[in-house]
Amino acid sequence: MPNILSSGEHALQLWLWAFLATGLLAGIISGFFKARKIQPRGFKWKIFRNEAIVAVITLLISGKILGASKSWLIANGWITFHDGPAAWWIIALEFGAYFVLFDTYFYWLHRWMHKEPVYSWVHKLHHKSTSPNLLTTLSVNPLESLINGGFVPLFVAVFTVHDATMALILPTNILMGLYVHSGYEFLPRWWNKTWATKWFITATFHDQHHRYFTGNFGGYTTIWDRLCGTMRKKYEDDFDAIKERSRRRRSDDTILVADGLGTGRADT
Repeated sequence: MPNILSSGEHALQLWLWAFLATGLLAGIISGFFKARKIQPRGFKWKIFRNEAIVAVITLLISGKILGASKSWLIANGWITFHDGPAAWWIIALEFGAYFVLFDTYFYWLHRWMHKEPVYSWVHKLHHKSTSPNLLTTLSVNPLESLINGGFVPLFVAVFTVHDATMALILPTNILMGLYVHSGYEFLPRWWNKTWATKWFITATFHDQHHRYFTGNFGGYTTIWDRLCGTMRKKYEDDFDAIKERSRRRRSDDTILVADGLGTGRADT
């Protein structure tokens, strides 16, 4: 029976990190990220250094515990997988069940972690960064990492899913965590305007949670925040403002480049 900590999963994670690192380097060189920074003056090297230290410690502790727990559950038959082919709609249903249940699990536990004394004991460390970056994803108390990371083994222990479903779940976990903590908004201006997309969170949505410490608790969607009245009232207006600022900056850069080409000089 396949192991969710197999070499195939590790290879996938390495490819994802390589892809993100390549994109990050290309973005810095091209200026792509500069126009999309949510908090232009929010980055602090001291916070980044501290997050790197916490991330290493947390990965060593929670990674070992979660890995051993998953291996034990698989070895003792608590976790099994369907390794045969399955129709696309079955995979979609299994992934949809994970998506909805994790979003619910994360929202309510996240709200709970903002209550004292849990906040001071567990969640406060993650909020040291008021302007998150990629490392903020991993800069959490090991106990919080176990709480959040424990959902996947719990889910597959209760539901027997297909290998193809796990191939969707694992990258979703990684990419969503990195995206919402990236500090940059890549989604288009119309994202919060359409009925089909406004229910899914953005980097701006979670960035505001770090900046203001309250509201915007959702992990994948805005549904629970909308239902429970915990979504920041200015979130959608702020999202529009960030996208407008990005549009103006790109427009200004285009004018500068055109002017430099037209006059034979490059303005600085």
